[in-house]
Amino acid sequence: MDETSPLDEIAELRATPVTDVLATHIFYLIQVAAVHLAATPANLEDAALVIDVVAAILAAGGERLGEHVDLYRNALAEVQQVYVRAARL
Repeated sequence: MDETSPLDEIAELRATPVTDVLATHIFYLIQVAAVHLAATPANLEDAALVIDVVAAILAAGGERLGEHVDLYRNALAEVQQVYVRAARL
């Protein structure tokens, strides 16, 4: 069994670009929002919270989030559109 020590985990975190860590979390959160919107009935309250948090991350990080920031913004816009459609039902 290969066990990773806390010191190894810290070293790995230090070596990983922060923009990569944030990208992973941004896309995970967008997936969480999509799952809540795909539920029957849609869980609008939880989806809205996740959408608002992702929007805040993008607003705070802006261009510092790296070369893929437009991709994040587009993904957020898509899930926001799904939210609007779900809210009309």
